[in-house]
Amino acid sequence: MLSANIQAGSSTRRYSDYATRSWSHVLPMGNKRGMLDAIAKLAGRHDIVGLQEADPGSWRSGFTNQTHYLAERGGFDYWTHQPNRRVGQFASSANGLLSKFEPLDIAVHSLPGRISGRGVLVARFGEGDDGLTIAVAHLSLGAQSRASQLSFIAELLADTPHAVLMGDFNCTVDRPEMASLFRQTRLQPPACMVHTFPSWKPQKAIDHILVSDGLGCRDMQAFPAAFSDHLALSVELDVPPAALKR
Repeated sequence: MLSANIQAGSSTRRYSDYATRSWSHVLPMGNKRGMLDAIAKLAGRHDIVGLQEADPGSWRSGFTNQTHYLAERGGFDYWTHQPNRRVGQFASSANGLLSKFEPLDIAVHSLPGRISGRGVLVARFGEGDDGLTIAVAHLSLGAQSRASQLSFIAELLADTPHAVLMGDFNCTVDRPEMASLFRQTRLQPPACMVHTFPSWKPQKAIDHILVSDGLGCRDMQAFPAAFSDHLALSVELDVPPAALKR
């Protein structure tokens, strides 16, 4: 399983790039197709992938739906996306899901917050208590907005015995707003902190794959997602045999 903020295929290698390369976030220039190919190669080694900041097909991506592109290049039979933020007519951003297993159900939800444009994508695999629920989210920068978003997600996952919540949380797991998520669901804090940001000198663990107590996980690692400002986070997940069956 992999979670990756792909920064729409843009390149950020130092803090100064946020200013000097800001054009790359709204213009269809640079080697974005090459960046996506590198991400597809990494994604293809996994069975389920959650994406954040995937362009759903705006001008800056050359009208390429990046989630679909990664599904085709990475060898995934199933994919879906949730467009949730638009920058004028030039750029757009989405959560995405790539899977080698067929989901039973897909749902998308807008998240609350001071500024609209955040969402959570929820996929369900298998039936009954053995089924697996995968949620992909990209949370806000502000603590107050994150608190309301995590409370919303907690309600979605409260009665789910086998759940995974992955994405860019923009905060570490020891933040107060995260504590309410752990109280209201069976999701557990990770056994170890893996730093993912900034990608060129990782100092913060703000990307997470949270797993419920009924599932086992091991071998959590971070990998470059081409030249995104976030490293991608990978984990091996142990699930019940019926969790992925239709």
